Amino acid sequence: MNRKLITTLLFLAAAFTVNAQAKKKKIAVKPSKSTVKILSLSQLDSASYAFGLKIAESLGGEGVKELNYMFLNKGMQDVFTKKPAMIDSYKSQTIIQEFLSATKKAKYDTTLKAGANFLTANKAKAGIFTTASGLQYEILKDSASGVKPKATDEVTVHYKGTLLNGKTFDSSYDRKEPATFGLNKVIPGWTEGVQLMNTGSKYRFFIPYQLAYGERGAGANIPPYSTLIFEVELLKITPPAPLTPPAVSTPEPVVVPPAPAEPTKGKKAKK
Repeated sequence: MNRKLITTLLFLAAAFTVNAQAKKKKIAVKPSKSTVKILSLSQLDSASYAFGLKIAESLGGEGVKELNYMFLNKGMQDVFTKKPAMIDSYKSQTIIQEFLSATKKAKYDTTLKAGANFLTANKAKAGIFTTASGLQYEILKDSASGVKPKATDEVTVHYKGTLLNGKTFDSSYDRKEPATFGLNKVIPGWTEGVQLMNTGSKYRFFIPYQLAYGERGAGANIPPYSTLIFEVELLKITPPAPLTPPAVSTPEPVVVPPAPAEPTKGKKAKK
């Protein structure tokens, strides 16, 4: 959740809607019964209801289905009437984040269970190896003659990524061009897994959501809490370029001017 969701939602959501409507051309529309009821309310009543709508719409997008409306109302009243808060502002933010995280996790409960069940069954299959982190892999093509990359290396690979339902969400094979990237700049499952490979080998990785894109997912193609399957072919390893120490310039010698001669006092020059 965006940290500014709660603090800005009350003002921005309603203000944006009102402002957008004001910019539209005025169109004569026959008001419905519900519209007549809204227009008959005072400005404060209408705004209060509109704020409630926008808060609920935004929270609904986060997976929230209900709140305790008595405490929601009390929280607002305590702020507006300057009464002592039951919970301080800092702790409130933590509570909101934890609540939304749990709500989102419940929303994707089916995805979580599918991933856990798949990994449990997959682990028992012949030829499947499991690391201490929970990463699972299968060796499709071995190449003992190659070398293994380090996390700081840059690697060139061909790969295909799929969801558990078999849907491909990314493939360098489809693009007909391998990908090159720093091995420490990708998801943890890749960083760990590719280091197990020798150049010229091909592995299939089964990556738990914690080692993939976690509770956020990635774009529209990878939902939150998704267990991912990658086929990876390691083509090339490029070690990082050695750091060149900065050139040390030789300082110019400092020329110290001679001290001025002391003036002669009371002495006459000899003829």
